[in-house]
Amino acid sequence: MKRIFPLIVVLITLSVVGILFIQMSWINNALKLKNEEFLRGVDNALIQSKKALHDKFVSKSGADFFNEESRQFFLQNNFRIDGVLTRDEVQDVIETQLRQNNIKEPFEFCVTNIFKLAILQSDGFQMSSLNMAKSIEVAPDNAMRSHETLYLSIFEDKNAIIREMLWMIIASIVFTTIIILAFFVTVRTLFNQKKLSEIKSDFINNMTHELKTPLATISLAIDALTNEKVIHDTDKIKVYSSMIKEENKRMNKQVEKILQAARLEKEEIKLNLQLLDAHQVIHKVADNFALQVQEKNGVLELKLNASNPNIKADDVHFSNIIFNLLDNALKYSEGSPHITVETFKHGNGMLSISIKDNGIGMDKETQSRIFEKFYRAHTGNLHNVKGFGLGLSYVKAIVDAHEGKIKVESTPGKGSTFTITLPG
Repeated sequence: MKRIFPLIVVLITLSVVGILFIQMSWINNALKLKNEEFLRGVDNALIQSKKALHDKFVSKSGADFFNEESRQFFLQNNFRIDGVLTRDEVQDVIETQLRQNNIKEPFEFCVTNIFKLAILQSDGFQMSSLNMAKSIEVAPDNAMRSHETLYLSIFEDKNAIIREMLWMIIASIVFTTIIILAFFVTVRTLFNQKKLSEIKSDFINNMTHELKTPLATISLAIDALTNEKVIHDTDKIKVYSSMIKEENKRMNKQVEKILQAARLEKEEIKLNLQLLDAHQVIHKVADNFALQVQEKNGVLELKLNASNPNIKADDVHFSNIIFNLLDNALKYSEGSPHITVETFKHGNGMLSISIKDNGIGMDKETQSRIFEKFYRAHTGNLHNVKGFGLGLSYVKAIVDAHEGKIKVESTPGKGSTFTITLPG
């Protein structure tokens, strides 16, 4: 998996880059083709203008012909623009042929004689641009007299081609953006799946460890109960039976945590809201927790100063919130823990409860992920931290269900403070 994952990312990246390159090449080639089409259109318009000028000259001459050969002979010997066709007539012919070739840009023209002197020209034509203009000799092939040349300057709008292809370009950009977004979502999903796989592996390892310890203790206690020396000793039977009962309770608690997380995920937990005295609940949980704190030579300090500690909450879940936060503070404490529980009331009727410890603290990244399911903070040199990474995700879910808020403030090496705010 470690090798396949980066390979997939590289292949997808190369595919997206390749698609982008092809799209850009296609747009560039399309623009070139449109430009070539425009230039061919101008050349065709000039050729057709030459024929149309011949037709206009024949029409104005009033001559009749037996066949095309006689007509061509007449043009070779008599065709000329100078003195026969007016500037407006020439301009109309050119404009008509340009429009027939789908060229709508403004233009200027000039007709010169053999000495490149202007015979007819439009008002905007600049003789200095003669060499840059498109040209065609309008006299018939093998003409005897006229050597007139038609010059055509078209003010090509470079953006006109882009405007003409605008819908294709927009469609290309839209679909390319969709591909890039799909690529981003795919890679992000791969990363999330990889992260989830690692979290699940860590969770399974933790669960195995948490369940293996009580099972081993129960197994040893059962073996002891079958021992001939113990089986007739009532006191020892009571000790080992009590040990089995306690370890069984411990296992049930661990299993209940997992089931509780599953119910939270399915949103199956229903709150039994009632008016509670938060101070009473905190005292009750603290009394049950005091022994664990004393075992670590710690201090559990209560500063319950809120004037009106009544809140509308679920008794069981609220007790679990306080227990989980105290348990978390104790887990991540080094040396002698000092845990402070403080309450204070807000003017809007909200009650805040803060639980402060002097533990190892957390960096910003850990704080941003601490409420994720199965996430467990790195403990540095502290290797005795147990659990599934479900406690704080449970706390967050229950606080949200009570329409409250929870926040954490922490500094590495200086401890953490969790503050929950619940409606009164």
